[in-house]
Amino acid sequence: MRITEAARRLDLTPRMLRYRESLGLLPALRPARRRTIGRRPERGPERAGAHRQFSDTDLAAVALGLSLERRYDISPVALAFGIRVLADPRVRAEVAELGRRIGRIQPPPARALDFEQERALRLLGQPMTGGPVRRPGGSTPRA
Repeated sequence: MRITEAARRLDLTPRMLRYRESLGLLPALRPARRRTIGRRPERGPERAGAHRQFSDTDLAAVALGLSLERRYDISPVALAFGIRVLADPRVRAEVAELGRRIGRIQPPPARALDFEQERALRLLGQPMTGGPVRRPGGSTPRA
């Protein structure tokens, strides 16, 4: 279906649907199939200059995005950025670092394990050295 019908079904304007597409909130266009008549290839329906066609699957994806925006009271831009954070490892790392610095994200698990090991050593009354933990009787655990 064309954008006008898709927008009507989603209770949006075609302009808002195009805006969401520009933010990357619509499924990517599928590669167009080339049809050949004789020797000259023709452009498929999703080539440059042709109108985008929406499938029921596309509408379901857009509807999910709209429901997330409403449920969490966020803008389409915020949702698009959230998807970018999930998709781009570099952006994810930078946002996680900000979250740690402002106290919204816990430190990585490795640091938590070090803290737990130090706590256990304190409770056992053993010194906190950087070396291996000694068992009673003088033996050291094997790695």
